[in-house]
Amino acid sequence: MKDSETSTMKSATAERPRDWLLLVSLVLIWAISWPVIKVGVAEISPIWYGALRYAVAALILIVLMLVRRELAPPPRADWSLVIVSAGFQMAAYSALTGLALTILPPGRASVLAFSTPILVVPLAAWRLNEKIRPIAAAGVAIGLLGILTVASPSVGADKSQMLAYALLLGAAAAWAITIVAVRGHRFSASALCLAPWQMLIAAALLVPVAMLVEGPPKHITLKGAATLAYVAPIATAFAYWAVVEAGRRFPASTIAMALLATPSVGLMISALSLGEALDASLLAGTALTAGGIRLAITTTR
Repeated sequence: MKDSETSTMKSATAERPRDWLLLVSLVLIWAISWPVIKVGVAEISPIWYGALRYAVAALILIVLMLVRRELAPPPRADWSLVIVSAGFQMAAYSALTGLALTILPPGRASVLAFSTPILVVPLAAWRLNEKIRPIAAAGVAIGLLGILTVASPSVGADKSQMLAYALLLGAAAAWAITIVAVRGHRFSASALCLAPWQMLIAAALLVPVAMLVEGPPKHITLKGAATLAYVAPIATAFAYWAVVEAGRRFPASTIAMALLATPSVGLMISALSLGEALDASLLAGTALTAGGIRLAITTTR
């Protein structure tokens, strides 16, 4: 028994560097995706971009699940969550962030889009009757101050940018709704088994909206296709698998803290690749938002 336990411990220790590599890779992949999507929605209209992104990612995950012999329709008990996740976390989030990225630089946009944990606190209190602790309330207040700081240069000066900020807050709220739904749901199937169906439904929801808002799809340029070649298989299909795997190897609090780095890394990548200006309001707002999220998620440990 002791030999078996020792062997298991050695195996876990040997895998640990690879686990951290997976988590760091996830942060980098999502951070890089923001400037890439910014380029993509300049070539392909944003709602069509989201539809194509999830259609391709769904096909990739379907092949993966077929290879693993795990492809199956969602159990009846999970259909409500599949629809909520497809509609809010995937379809609404991608459409709203894509539209916002046609106006705002990607680093600034990512800070607001990743403010989701700040909105989860009051939503979970309302929907799940979770008690809001003083430290979480302080986190929400600080996070909201950070959001206002990021948006402050546009207040009263640029209506289009204010609209973009509203779209990003809507995207963050959509993701928060999904998180709260997940907290209150008892899964029958694994998250990875449900993912292809969520992405297929997200694509199906986005197509009619894209037709109505943007018209028929236009010719896809080589640059637009190149961005999709990164965003769909890597930043969507692989990243979703990576999140599931990371969730099996790390506590939720560790993952949440690691993903806090995504907007900051995205800012640096955007500044280097697209020349995004890092002004005082953006840096201060990012720090305040990250600090607020840090306090808000402390109670979830």
